[in-house]
Amino acid sequence: MSDTPEAQEEQAHEPSEITYVEHFHPARPRSLRHRARVKLPFARHSVAQDGPATGENPAYVSWLINQSMLSDANEISRQFSGQGSMWQNPFANPGPRQAVETASVWFTAYPLSLITRPGESFLAAMADDAMWEAFSTIGIEAVHTGPVKRAGGISGWQYTPSVDGHFDRISTQIDPAFGTEAEFRTMCGAATWWGGTIIDDVVPGHTGKGADFRLAEMKYADYPGIYHMVEIDQDDWSALPEVPPGKDSVNIDAACEEWLDKAGYIIGPLQRVIFYAEGVKETNWSVTRPVVGIDGVERRWVYLHYFKDGQPSINWLDPSFAGMRMVIGDALHSLADLGSGALRLDANGFLGVEKSAAEGNPAWSEGHPLSEAANHLIASMVRKVGGFTFQELNLTIDDIRITSEAGADLSYDFINRPAYHHALATADTEFLRLTLRTSLELGVDPASLVHAMQNHDELTYELVHWSTGHQHDVYTYKGAEITGGELGDSVRRDLCEHLTGPNAPYNLVFTTNGIACTTATVIAATLGIADLDEIDDIDRIRRAHLLLAMFNALQPGVFALSGWDLCGMLTLPPEEVGDLLDTGDTRWIHRAAHDLMGVNPKATKSAAGMPRGRSLYGTIPDQLADEASFLRQLQAILKVRSHYRIAVSRQVDVPDVSHKGMLVLVHQLDDPAQLQLTVLNFANEPIAGTVHSVELPPGAQVSDMFTGEVIAAVDDLRSFTLELEEHQGMSLLVQRPAEGSAQA
Repeated sequence: MSDTPEAQEEQAHEPSEITYVEHFHPARPRSLRHRARVKLPFARHSVAQDGPATGENPAYVSWLINQSMLSDANEISRQFSGQGSMWQNPFANPGPRQAVETASVWFTAYPLSLITRPGESFLAAMADDAMWEAFSTIGIEAVHTGPVKRAGGISGWQYTPSVDGHFDRISTQIDPAFGTEAEFRTMCGAATWWGGTIIDDVVPGHTGKGADFRLAEMKYADYPGIYHMVEIDQDDWSALPEVPPGKDSVNIDAACEEWLDKAGYIIGPLQRVIFYAEGVKETNWSVTRPVVGIDGVERRWVYLHYFKDGQPSINWLDPSFAGMRMVIGDALHSLADLGSGALRLDANGFLGVEKSAAEGNPAWSEGHPLSEAANHLIASMVRKVGGFTFQELNLTIDDIRITSEAGADLSYDFINRPAYHHALATADTEFLRLTLRTSLELGVDPASLVHAMQNHDELTYELVHWSTGHQHDVYTYKGAEITGGELGDSVRRDLCEHLTGPNAPYNLVFTTNGIACTTATVIAATLGIADLDEIDDIDRIRRAHLLLAMFNALQPGVFALSGWDLCGMLTLPPEEVGDLLDTGDTRWIHRAAHDLMGVNPKATKSAAGMPRGRSLYGTIPDQLADEASFLRQLQAILKVRSHYRIAVSRQVDVPDVSHKGMLVLVHQLDDPAQLQLTVLNFANEPIAGTVHSVELPPGAQVSDMFTGEVIAAVDDLRSFTLELEEHQGMSLLVQRPAEGSAQA
C-alpha cells in the first residue's frame, strides 16, 4: 500500500451509509427491559434538622446537600463507571422505529387527577394487575407516568409546593404524594409482566427552587454552575428591584434587563417571554433577595428562567458541568435503579442561550446548537443503558428534524396536533394537509412522532413553525398566497373563534399559548353545544372522538391518549378550581379527576384534591362490558393498527381531496404489494368523494380492514369513489394486482 500523501488522500475514510443500529445490532427486544441495573438500590440517608436555616449553619448545609439532586447524581453515577454493561447497547443513532416496535400505544397519566382506592397511592394504583390486563385488552402497551419525583421548592427547613404541575423537580426521590420508590419498582414489574413499558420524565432545562438552588445561592462548591445565575456586585444592588416581603425573588422589568445587559451581567432579552404576564413575568430574568453564603458573605443573584420564576434554568455549558452531571444522574436513577424503560425529555429545546452579536437583537435562545449537543448526550446515555427517549419540542419542524438527528428517538407531534383540531373545528382539512406534507418535505418521518390526543397541557396553538421560523415564507392557502405569519394568525383566530367565547364558555384561552379544554369539549364546541349540561347525545361526541383517534392511530408512529380521553371527560366549572386559576393558569379546568377503573365511585376528588369531573363514557370496566362503547371501538382500531403494523409503515402520500372535509393518508405496509389508506371525514355531514393518489395502482382491490369486505377497485386514473357518514373514518387495504394480470 502506498504511503504517499496522494494515496492517503484517496484512501481517506468515507462515512459509511450503514445504519449500525439496524444492520449490526438486531432490533432491540420488544419490551426494552433494562439489564444495566445498579449493584445496590440507592441508599437514602437522614440528616437531623437543627439550628437556623442559613448558610452559616453547617447542619443546614448538610441537610441541603442530602436533599440535592447533584449530590445524588454524583453517587449514582459512580456505580456505572468501569462497567462492561455500559457498552452493550448501540447509542449513537436514534432508533424511532425500534422505539415504536417496543411500545406503540401509550397511556399518558396525570398523577394529580387519578382517583384511587381510599388510602392508595398513585403509583400503587398504576401497578394494579386488573388495570394492566384491561390495558392489554384495549391494546395499550406503555404508561407515561408524568413527573412523580419531588418538585416545588425549599424555604428554610420546609418544602414548598410545585408551581408547575411537578415539572419543577427538586429531588431524585419519589414525591410522597404519589407513593414510594418500592411502589414505582412494583409498577415497573407489573408492566413487564404484561409486556409493557413504563415511561418516566427527566427535566433537562430547569429545576425548582430546591436544595440545589439554595446551595447555589449560598455559593456552595460548584452548585452555582448548575444554573444560569450571575452574582451582582453589591455596588450595583441599587439598580435591582426590591424583593417583596414573603418572596425570595422578583422578576425584573425591561428597563432593569437592559441595564444589567449593558453592565455585562446578563445577555439581555431572549427571543420570547413564555408565560408573559404584566407585573408578574415581563422578562425571563429574576433577582434573588440577599442570601448569606457559607462564607458569611451576603449576595444577590440574577438568574434565568424560561418559564416561571420558580423554575431556574440549567446551564449546560458551565466549566463545572454541574448541571449536566445532575441531569444525567437523575436519568440513570430512573432507568437503572427504579426500572423505567424510557424517558420524556421535557422542555429540552431551551438548553442553549447565547448573546446576540448584533446590537439590539434578542439573545439566541431557541434552536441553539448547544441544545442539540445536550440532547445528543442525554439521549445517548439513555440508549447506552437500553432505554429510549421522546421529546416535547414545540419549535419549528426544522428544529425537530435537526434535534432528532442525534437526540431523542421520538418527538411529540406538535406539527399536526393543532391542525387536526382545526380540521374538526372548521370541517376543512386544508391546513392539516399542509402540515402533513410540510413534515414529509422537511424530512420528519411520521414514524418518529408521538401522535397524541389530550395530555396535561392546554391545546397549544403550536404554530411556531409558521409564525416564527417561516413567518416570511409564502404559502398557498384558501386560494390565495399568504405568509407563514399570516397563516399562523389565521389558524389561531379560527381555533379561538370556534372553540372558545360565548358559544363555548367551558373552554378558556390559556395566556398566548393555546386553549384549556378536553378532547370532548373541543368536539362539543364543534357541534355547537353551548352548555355542557345540555349534552344528551353522547354518540355524536363519541363518533368525532373516534375520528380523531383514527387520525392519530392509523398512521406511522406512537399513538398516545390520556385518562381524560379514555373516560370522555369534560372540563371543570372554573369556580371549582378558582384558587388554582388565580395565577392565570386556566389549564386546571381540563385536569378533572377521573376514576379509570371504578375503584372509588363515591370519591368527589382525587387524593391530590382535584375535583371529580363529568365522564361521558364511564370507567374502563364498564366500557369493556359494552360492545358499542368508546373503548371497544378503540380496541378494534388498535387491533387493525397492530395486525397490519401501521405504526411502522411508511407514509408515501397525502393527496388532494375532492371534498374539503376529507383527509386521505397513504401508507406503504411491510408487504410491497399492500398499501393502507386512512380515509377520514372531518365534516359533520355525510360526504361523497373520490380518493385519488399517484401511489394507487390501477386494478388494485380495495377492502375494508375492519370487515374484510371488498368495497372498490382502483380505476385507470388511480382513483375510486367513496361515501362517508358524518365524522366517519375508514382504514382501507389496497392490494396490488398480481404480476401478469390483465390490469398490471
